[in-house]
Amino acid sequence: MNVRRSAAVLAAVAVLGATAPAAADSSPSPTPQALPSALYGDTDPQYDGVWRQSLALLAQHAAGVEPPKAAVGWLTGQQCADGSFAPFRADPSAACDAKTMVDTNQTAAAVQALAALGGHDAVTDKAVGWLKSVQNKDGGWGYTAGSPSDTNSTSVVVGALAAAGEKPGEVRKGGRSPYDALLGLELPCTGKGAGAFAYQPEKDGSLTANADATAAGVLGALGRGLLVEPGKGDGAAGSCVKAATPEQAAANGAAHLAGALAAKGYLLAATPGAEDQPDVGNTADAVVALAAQGETAQAEKSYAWLEKNAAGWAAQSGPAAYAQLILAAHATGADPRDFGGTDLVKQLQAAGPDAPGKTTKAEDEAEDEKDSDSPFGVWWFVGVCLVAGIGIGFLISNRTKRQQP
Repeated sequence: MNVRRSAAVLAAVAVLGATAPAAADSSPSPTPQALPSALYGDTDPQYDGVWRQSLALLAQHAAGVEPPKAAVGWLTGQQCADGSFAPFRADPSAACDAKTMVDTNQTAAAVQALAALGGHDAVTDKAVGWLKSVQNKDGGWGYTAGSPSDTNSTSVVVGALAAAGEKPGEVRKGGRSPYDALLGLELPCTGKGAGAFAYQPEKDGSLTANADATAAGVLGALGRGLLVEPGKGDGAAGSCVKAATPEQAAANGAAHLAGALAAKGYLLAATPGAEDQPDVGNTADAVVALAAQGETAQAEKSYAWLEKNAAGWAAQSGPAAYAQLILAAHATGADPRDFGGTDLVKQLQAAGPDAPGKTTKAEDEAEDEKDSDSPFGVWWFVGVCLVAGIGIGFLISNRTKRQQP
């Protein structure tokens, strides 16, 4: 029985003992055996398919690995006619319509990955055109077209523009550039969170420091994308100075991150009411941001913490997590194939099209038909599992772009 078929069997066992959710999503979610074989990961891609595929391709490029053609083809095939990308389109042959939930983050991530790989100018040019068409009047971008600008979305779009050969500062709406939007989202140098970026303004217009937004904001203010070459600098964090330029805003944000990381080497998860725990994903993002700014000393210290503590997190979280760690390794000049004894590149590839035992949908269907003809097919196996009293649980833990204020 192949890997996908096994997953289908276990899913059937779990469903028999599961309680239906109170409010199911109206749109169908793909089951594990229905996932495209070219897609990285085996969890539901409804909200992050293009994002995790883009990061996986970008990380492999950073590691000097040529991604499978099928994986690249799947990504390009997800594009809508207007240039935008949705997280996942189960049937790419069907035209996108008003119900297709396209967004700036998936689109910008796809641009960064395809621009790095090269040879996809038609796709990236169309995507950049769409991103420009949905720019807000303050110069920034929200997660979806027309939504208020936020630091994370604006920054990932800036990275896409730069990767595609554009000059982000010259991409304007109403005379305002993305850098104007980012400067408006940085906290002043006085008070709590000095120099950090907020995700969005609070309802009263005030700004609250957000570590994830700060890491993104540093890259955006520097005009950089997710793929950062090893940083150069003396590693000495400067003091916060009122930012009149995007470069100073980036320096302020990096100084804030360096200070937050200095004590323990990692950032804490911002979960109200919960016990303080390390936020591995945000720490990896912060390492990339610090390396881009030239804060090499703290970037390397926090990367060393990741080497000791992040392998298990990545194994649970999937391909996007492995990609984040590979990008952090690349930014610090480390070897992603020797990540505290783990080969991150190998682990990422194991989640993709070239993974041993990964089959195509046609092969799965043939296997299904074969099993249905056998008196010892899938439901016989399910029955045995139930009699044996086996409990099945699934852990789905994909880190996606959070939109907390």
